[in-house]
Amino acid sequence: MLYLLNFTVEYSEGMGQQGLFSIWAEEAGAALGAKEAGVVVDLWKVVGERKVVAVVDVEGPDMLDQILFDLPIMRKMGNHVQVDVKSLRRYEDFADDVKERLGR
Repeated sequence: MLYLLNFTVEYSEGMGQQGLFSIWAEEAGAALGAKEAGVVVDLWKVVGERKVVAVVDVEGPDMLDQILFDLPIMRKMGNHVQVDVKSLRRYEDFADDVKERLGR
């Protein structure tokens, strides 16, 4: 199943930008490793914001929840990370469904 993930990352005053970057560097390594493994389809960093967008391909919601709980950024500062999750459908499958409904 495909999921669209929108991460918004905040941090406390006491952490500072260097602390955030240290955790984010660890997270980037894990994310790029997951991309190489095929779990992450692709990743984008929103310019000028502490936001990351990812498309992932996992077996289902249980697996996604387990992955999210284990992310370095979630383990170390999960109370400062919001994740918006949406299930995706391949457009080709949608188009086939529409054609079928039209009898084509």
